[in-house]
Amino acid sequence: MNRLLLGLIALTGLLSSLGMEGAIAFPDPEPRAIAQAAKPSLPAGMKPFDQVIKDTEKLDGLFTLYRDQASGKLYLEVQPRQLNQTYLWISTLASGIGESGLYRGAPLVEFPLRLQRVQNKLHLIVPNTKVRNSSGDPAAERALAGSFSDSVLYALDIQSIHPDRQSLLVDLNDLLLTSNDIADFKTWMPLLLGAPYSLDRDKSYVSQVQAFPENLELETVQSFSGSGKDDSGNPAYVATLPDSRGFSVRVRHSFSVLGSSPGFVPRLADERVGYFLSAYRDFGRSDRDPFVRYIHRWHLEKADPSAPLSPPRQPIVFWIENTVPVKHREAIREGVLMWNEAFEAVGFQNAIEVRQMPDNADWDPADVRYNTIRWFNSLDATFAMGPSRANPLTGEILDADIIIDANLLQETQQDYETLVESGSGDAPVSLRSLCNALSLEDSEWMNQQRRSPIVEELMDRHDLCFGSEAALQFSLGSLTLDLIDNALPSGDRTADFMHQYLRYIAAHEVGHTLGLRHNFRGSALLTLEEMNDPAITAEQGLASSVMDYLPVNLALPGTPQGDYYPRRIGVYDRWAIAYGYTPFGAANPQAERRDLEAIARRSGEPGLTYATDEDRTSDLDPSVLAFDHSQENLRYSQWQLEIAKNLWTRLHRRYPAPGESYSAVRDRFETIFQYYRRHALFISRQVGGRRFFRSYAGDRAGLLPFESVPLKDQKEALKLLDQYVFAADALDFPPDLLNKLAPDRWNDWANAPTRNAVDYPIHDRILRFQSLVLRDLLYGPRLERLRDTELKSAPAEALSLVDLFESLRRSIWSEVLADSEATGAIASTRRSLQRTHLDLLSDMVLRRSSVPEDARTLAWAELRVLRGALRASLRSQKNLDPYTKAHLAESSDRIEKVLEANLESR
Repeated sequence: MNRLLLGLIALTGLLSSLGMEGAIAFPDPEPRAIAQAAKPSLPAGMKPFDQVIKDTEKLDGLFTLYRDQASGKLYLEVQPRQLNQTYLWISTLASGIGESGLYRGAPLVEFPLRLQRVQNKLHLIVPNTKVRNSSGDPAAERALAGSFSDSVLYALDIQSIHPDRQSLLVDLNDLLLTSNDIADFKTWMPLLLGAPYSLDRDKSYVSQVQAFPENLELETVQSFSGSGKDDSGNPAYVATLPDSRGFSVRVRHSFSVLGSSPGFVPRLADERVGYFLSAYRDFGRSDRDPFVRYIHRWHLEKADPSAPLSPPRQPIVFWIENTVPVKHREAIREGVLMWNEAFEAVGFQNAIEVRQMPDNADWDPADVRYNTIRWFNSLDATFAMGPSRANPLTGEILDADIIIDANLLQETQQDYETLVESGSGDAPVSLRSLCNALSLEDSEWMNQQRRSPIVEELMDRHDLCFGSEAALQFSLGSLTLDLIDNALPSGDRTADFMHQYLRYIAAHEVGHTLGLRHNFRGSALLTLEEMNDPAITAEQGLASSVMDYLPVNLALPGTPQGDYYPRRIGVYDRWAIAYGYTPFGAANPQAERRDLEAIARRSGEPGLTYATDEDRTSDLDPSVLAFDHSQENLRYSQWQLEIAKNLWTRLHRRYPAPGESYSAVRDRFETIFQYYRRHALFISRQVGGRRFFRSYAGDRAGLLPFESVPLKDQKEALKLLDQYVFAADALDFPPDLLNKLAPDRWNDWANAPTRNAVDYPIHDRILRFQSLVLRDLLYGPRLERLRDTELKSAPAEALSLVDLFESLRRSIWSEVLADSEATGAIASTRRSLQRTHLDLLSDMVLRRSSVPEDARTLAWAELRVLRGALRASLRSQKNLDPYTKAHLAESSDRIEKVLEANLESR
């Protein structure tokens, strides 16, 4: 019977193709027979669905998975309805190697993903969310569709097609464990490890599979093998590996639905308030700015919308991972919950909750359904990170995880010499070195010396926080407690200091996960005396924002010591949360504009100014710095320089303790030196500085966007640099202290003994520091800014190029320009500084450096003045020591040759 029916159906099809529909009538076939007849045949080369999944374990969830435990195969079934839908893919390192960027808990990739069938392939496509058209014009939509491209990342072979469901079956191993490399290891691993490691398929496998209604959680063990050689052909060496020829890491992949919560309304961004954002170009807008920008924020709804203060229907829950040391959990909990103060002000009670992950938890912290605070150990990281994942279409935050490196709570072993002073070379680039390079030196000149693609990429990663500078601050705080306050390492004061520090780090990172960016003006809330008044800081906080990189608050010896770090969030933090989370009940983003503008117009009021990473790295505004404090920039840095000098003196008297290595003295000496150097550079930023405010016309504060640093502050900055950097006695250490500065001599898998600077190179260290500050002051862009400021300010209010050049001449060449008849001996450190000054002036005159023409002619005039002074000194002084006499004669001769060469070139 079935064979007859099939024949009749085939005949009907033939007649239909000949235009003879209805020519012959047949009885209706049985439904079962029609279904069997309608089944399309499999494309050539595909096996039947049931045969492919034979002997596999079926897991139902967002997608159906089939796992073959024996072979390790993992298949994904895609229903027709699941094609062309948008999902979110997230990959995270579940384990690492403890160095060079491969850290446990570090985020790898995240992107929206669509699945599309193209012939016998399943394409994995990242849709283009950067462009849209809101006009509703079909022609405009067609034009937009053909103007920009999505990104097709992978094409997986379709293994089979289900005969009834028409679902597609693909091998996930082809995506997770082959050269497809969805975590993108092949792009960045050579940069971090400096050697060509590649995925070893034979040693890699899928280790865990979990299927849930709204997400899949997959874990892979990915093994990498190397050639044993780095890019230069030298033997590859990764210190933490037992054998550098290979290693394995676990990677957690989360594949989830990407959608907005019911009732979520995207909120428009404002550049006066610092949020991460999702932006797109709307080709249907005719506004001056065609971009639409949504802030990143969680979806919070009141359980009782009519109540002034109500719990949320769904709170933001953070889980403290069970790897966090028990003694630190309370500090982290307090830091997280600090933000509830801001949410209460906008009507949410207990918007954030903190829960402890049990030791026997049956879930993984990388599971996309959990927001976690994770702890990891490394050889070289020293950072914290608070990334969140948001829907790129709406800005709704879907998931967040914070990771904290234990090294942030260790006194640093200084590696400044190998990091900056030995040159970049061809050594592997570790994340530690990159963090250091970004934060160690805040000078215009030094910043320009370290530009590389990977540094630029990290500078764009604004949730990567602190770096070794935070550990430096921790070390300074610990040294101060030890040397000045005589606090015991295991005492209550030391424990409270560590508690405050970790609480602040947790609060800062949670701020990122709430959508907030850095605010490097957060430290400028109080005066120095107010910062150490507990009554004031209890009411206002220590800073206007915990989203700044705040240093340890150290009072001068003999003055009251207040909080080391904030105990509560600041006025800016509360204001920013009000912008992002006040429930307005609007039906769409445009309907909130008036209410949002009323909040944003307060920008510029005391404590509410905002400046973030791109403002800090522009090197323009000396009030936008990392690890500065107080309203009084210059006075604050002078305090810290005095504290550093005090610490050096006490270090000499107290260390080493009996039975302790002299290397402890060297480490602490260098910690203080780094701190000293940082604050000298803070002072130099005042010279030619211009304050920039993100002001709009009509803001209540009425600030103009630009404002020059007052002339008196710039002149004071030059005086302080003369006193603390350039003066002959600025860095005058007793010989006994210098003879204690021995390096450690460990020679093991992670430590190599110093070979080139066993004896501490004090001349070189001082010269490098002084040269850094001097080059910063005479850096071309700064000189251009000084020249421009003369037009942007009243003549009596601007520091001119002439002022700067004359001030440096008087400071650096005071022995030669002295009114007294006797020049006397010029110290060796001063001679080195004077040679550097001549080098910089000569480079300007000979056009070896890019500076304004006015600066070039002033350099020429400076050399002429110095030539006359040097000749006069040589004529008048009869009893100069040989060093000084040779130095003056050689300097005079060099100037003469430069001036002659300049004349000949003209």
